[in-house]
Amino acid sequence: MNITALDHLVLTVADINRTMDFYTRILGMQEITFGEGRKALLFGCQKINLHQKGAEVLPNAAHAVCGSADLCLLTDTPLPQVLAELQAQGVEAISDIVPRTGAVGAIDSVYLRDPDGNLLEISRYRNEAV
Repeated sequence: MNITALDHLVLTVADINRTMDFYTRILGMQEITFGEGRKALLFGCQKINLHQKGAEVLPNAAHAVCGSADLCLLTDTPLPQVLAELQAQGVEAISDIVPRTGAVGAIDSVYLRDPDGNLLEISRYRNEAV
């Protein structure tokens, strides 16, 4: 077997509308509806499917809970601009720009939390820095 990419992941959330607003308004993802009215967030060639806590789609994670995810999302936006945009939207960054290691090299990252408390790392590979 050879796994080549991540197509989608699922977040269990307390309020789909609140989550949708945050990820579309703050992070610029696109809201999509699929299947029988299910909601997801599209970005690049990936998506995040949303499950409403207590009404998860089967099959689902054995211990589906809100706020347990830790996601690293890549951006082509310079991170000082990311910090400025977060501040302008009233979203608190919980870190300044910090060095980290991504899947294929050195990245710089900014951390924040979504409405459910999931940890979001917004990152940019150093070879893309301006």
